[in-house]
Amino acid sequence: MLLWGIMGSALAQQTLDLTIKDEDSKNPIFGVTVSVAGTPSGGVSDINGYVKLSDLPTGKVNLIFQHVGYNTKEQQLILPLETAVFEVFLQETHEELEEITISSTRSSRSIANIPTRVEFIAGEELEEKANMKPGDIRMVLSESTGIQVQITSPTSANAGIRIQGLDGRYTQVLKDGFPLYSGAASGLGLLQIPPLDLKQVEVIKGSASTLYGGGAIAGLVNLISKTPDPEGELSFLFNATNAGGFDLSGFYGNRNQKTGTTIFGAYNTNNPYDPAGIGLSAIPKYERFTFNPRLFLYPSDRTQLNFGINSTFEDRLGGNMEYILNPQKNPAGFFEENKTERISSQFTLDHNWGDRQRLQVKNSYNYFNRGLTSGDYQFKGLQQSTFSEISLGIDGERLDWVFGSNIWTESFREENLNPFPVRDYNLNTYGLFIQNILKTSEKSTLETGLRTDYVANYGWAILPKLSLLYQFSPDFSSRFGGGLGYKAPTVFTEESERLQYRNILPIDAEANELEKSYGLNLDVNYQTGLFDDLFFLSINHLFFYTYLDQPLFLKQNDDETYRLVNINGSSDTRGTETNLKLVYEDFKLFLGYTYTEARIRKNGTERTNPLTPKHRINTVLFYEVEEKLKIGLEGYYFSEQQLSDGAVGRDYWIVGLMTEKIWEKFSLYINFENFLDARQTRFDNIFTGSIDNPNFKEIYAPLDGFVINGGIKWRVM
Repeated sequence: MLLWGIMGSALAQQTLDLTIKDEDSKNPIFGVTVSVAGTPSGGVSDINGYVKLSDLPTGKVNLIFQHVGYNTKEQQLILPLETAVFEVFLQETHEELEEITISSTRSSRSIANIPTRVEFIAGEELEEKANMKPGDIRMVLSESTGIQVQITSPTSANAGIRIQGLDGRYTQVLKDGFPLYSGAASGLGLLQIPPLDLKQVEVIKGSASTLYGGGAIAGLVNLISKTPDPEGELSFLFNATNAGGFDLSGFYGNRNQKTGTTIFGAYNTNNPYDPAGIGLSAIPKYERFTFNPRLFLYPSDRTQLNFGINSTFEDRLGGNMEYILNPQKNPAGFFEENKTERISSQFTLDHNWGDRQRLQVKNSYNYFNRGLTSGDYQFKGLQQSTFSEISLGIDGERLDWVFGSNIWTESFREENLNPFPVRDYNLNTYGLFIQNILKTSEKSTLETGLRTDYVANYGWAILPKLSLLYQFSPDFSSRFGGGLGYKAPTVFTEESERLQYRNILPIDAEANELEKSYGLNLDVNYQTGLFDDLFFLSINHLFFYTYLDQPLFLKQNDDETYRLVNINGSSDTRGTETNLKLVYEDFKLFLGYTYTEARIRKNGTERTNPLTPKHRINTVLFYEVEEKLKIGLEGYYFSEQQLSDGAVGRDYWIVGLMTEKIWEKFSLYINFENFLDARQTRFDNIFTGSIDNPNFKEIYAPLDGFVINGGIKWRVM
């Protein structure tokens, strides 16, 4: 009887070795929860997809496999097995996890399978940010880690984008892959791009010059427009603010078998607003009209053409409130008026040969006319630019290629309105580029690229690039990348914009040279389910470094004029970004932290690059009932910032609350932005001298303070 009991006990205790893999890629899956129905036995797969189960009964057992991003699988086995290790294959849940395709990398691969690190803002997140500021894209970008919107005019609210502590001129802003907002257009670009006709926003941080040429040293922002679909869309937005703002916009898109159309129109206006009561506008008086029609043609299943026009006309007046409201009452009052006309065309031809080869031809023309008047000073100029490109893409099972060439011309002509040399220039660039993506193994993908640009008057720029993606498992991956970049010198910098280009001498092609850079970045990504998949956790951590050799800075001469010179030295920026996302049922928590160390070395001395917060925290708590209700609470912390004059700007928090109630055809929303009223005018002066002849300090904090906006979104179809 004792021997029989021992044998029965041994037979009842079986062990099972499992290896769990992705059904398509055959890669092992880390973190799969395995449970045995009717028993306390279970386990979690390791980095090799392996899990060992013990104390299992002899005979039939039902195993349950669960993992975020995969369909739950139940499998029945009869123990003991004849095989030493049993393989289990799980299928991805494609219905729940939408595949994101990124156009900025010019690859047909999804965002999860490209070595270049790309951040994207799309869908509901883009709509939520557009609710907060539907007139321009500042809010869309400023709430991302590592990105700062820097105000360059305290009264007209002109602004630029800073990525990872680098000045705005090192970020290239694209619209559907076209460089429409460079040069003279950069100072007002952010303020004149409404987000409501955008499908998604793609951000590449670090050098992206291989595919897009000069100017993408800090990174690029690619604004992707909506395209027509057979279901059609007709929608309107009405928005108003307690600061005297009003926004009205409409979008139409539709497609049939051979043609498609999108039309976007917007009217944005604001009364002058002075929350500090100091007599100067924090929000200027402005009126802007935007009209963007596009025509799409589909002559065959393999060929698509589209042609579009982007047009913006704006009159923006800031300064002394008395002067703005009634110029006759205070004719000597300080003011800054910007009148701009922007018209640009976009043409794209896409043709596919089968499923493997694709040809793309692109062309754009950009007309930007700006007039700036302040007192008796005037600055007026016309920038005209063209961009033409042809590229060929070849997709293979393991190797993808992109070959291309482009010509980029830029011409600026200034009206001779002052007893000062005009800042005219021509900047023509001719480029060739090649890129490939190689699947080196089941876990690693390598991307390499090379661009050669010839910049008239400045010579050649050779720009190699390398990025590596290593996927330890479907939930754990890492990217490493680096590349060279350059920027051709122009007078259009943040420093020049603050001075309204007053007394700034022209660029001297013989004395100035290309600003050249190299950058490196390394990130780690991990996602998993917690507590039996009750929570979903996603973490991304990035290390970045960018070095600029002989960067361009403004130097004051003895005769009170200024000249942009390549300093005898360098600047660099280094730091980290951490993003965490935690999801529980209808709640989402986003946490972000950015650490930035930006230094300038000149003639053997070293100093901090001004207007760069060393620490920044992003927090967003979001509650959403699908297609019914959205509530979001957000807070953003900025640490102290070093200023150019040696002073230090204090730290501050910006806190906001947004809610939206959704019905089938329309929704109502209200947003309380910066309700703690963080303003530089609350804790610091923004100018010295008199209000009619102010000498402005650097702006490191908001000026508009607590603003409430709300509106209606109506989707007709």
